[in-house]
Amino acid sequence: MSDAVLVIGGGIAGIQASLDLADMGKHVYLVEKSPSIGGRMAQLDKTFPTNDCSICILAPKMADCYDHSNTTILTYSEVKEITGSAGDFTVTVLKKARYVDAKKCTGCGECTEKCPAKAPDLFNMGLGTRKAAYLYFLQAVPRVALIDQEYCIRMTKGLTKDGKPRCGVCKDVCQAGAIDFDQQDEEITLNVGAIIIATGFDPYDPTSLTEYGYRRYKNVVTAMEYERLICASGPTGGHLKRLSADDRDPKTIAFIQCVGSRDLHHNKYCASVCCMHSTKEAILANEHDPEIHSYIFYIDIRASGKGFQDYVARAKKEYNVTYIRSRVAEIAQDAGENPVIWYEDTNSRQVKSMTVDLVVLATCMVPRTDAVGLAAITHTALDEYKFFQTSPLAPVDTTIPGIFACGYCQGPMDIPESVAQASAAAARAAEIVS
Repeated sequence: MSDAVLVIGGGIAGIQASLDLADMGKHVYLVEKSPSIGGRMAQLDKTFPTNDCSICILAPKMADCYDHSNTTILTYSEVKEITGSAGDFTVTVLKKARYVDAKKCTGCGECTEKCPAKAPDLFNMGLGTRKAAYLYFLQAVPRVALIDQEYCIRMTKGLTKDGKPRCGVCKDVCQAGAIDFDQQDEEITLNVGAIIIATGFDPYDPTSLTEYGYRRYKNVVTAMEYERLICASGPTGGHLKRLSADDRDPKTIAFIQCVGSRDLHHNKYCASVCCMHSTKEAILANEHDPEIHSYIFYIDIRASGKGFQDYVARAKKEYNVTYIRSRVAEIAQDAGENPVIWYEDTNSRQVKSMTVDLVVLATCMVPRTDAVGLAAITHTALDEYKFFQTSPLAPVDTTIPGIFACGYCQGPMDIPESVAQASAAAARAAEIVS
């Protein structure tokens, strides 16, 4: 019997569950696949309906979770195997090599500045590049650099004819002596009494929905890409720009709802947060530039949370946002690389068009790509959409006793609901290990 708990996923739900359990005196092992905890919330600029700074809310929780005496944070790690039953699970975790000694690294950024190799910046949704030696993001926890072996010159190019490494700049400039190219992946075995799954979501890739022109037209972006564009820590330093060659400030922005969701051919369910997410993004656009006029093309508005209807009313009244009840059929492009939206106005039943400077697609949010694999490892069941299946009478209990699920991995929900569920999952896990 173990009184420790494993939390899989280091987003806001996983962090909250870990903090609750740690404060109860239970030891928590938090396993996160990325190099830092924080999850999707770390990529957001603000949160609705208060428009509070996302990282300002999240960063203290990240630090508290990492520094807590009852938590062990395993970033850049994956759960590979789980055996046993409630009260006595044996878990095998693969901790991947960072090629940086976490105990020595000070997070100074010298290696990231001098590294000559570049790679796509996944934290910024592929908008821009980062170095092969990098910090995952500015407020990363732990603040430890890592080296991407897929793009590192030393690892990909091998030795010169003289038998010398082709690159070693990061090692040469690291005053702490933290660079360790001999570091290896390692397997860690944990014994826990309960498990909480909090793996969150992935944004749906709308490339296959060719009618929207995503990836064909530079001025058509997804909602998560927009978040990084408008964020001060993003690739444009918070300056909202078009991605076409003219690089000019947009004055008209269209937000298209239900892209890949509520769709019989793709994802039948409503993603729950998109209406408020787009409202928030339209408000932020107007705060950046009061001349911006935003148009939200929607099927119907889902504003069921506390203060959400007032939020929509404020957007209309104070932030130059127009809501158009419609069905978007196609997005084309004119000679100036301006998106042209063709849609049916479902109030008048007329086909209309509108030319704007920028289009933002509110794409569906789907279970993580590794959800099926994790379900097989944990022996838990998924529903028809690949969310972790829970009991109607015990909302955080999966189909396996002692294993719980919270947050978006079990179904569409916003941040406050995910946090509330995380606390519920922590309470249920505490019952098992107590």
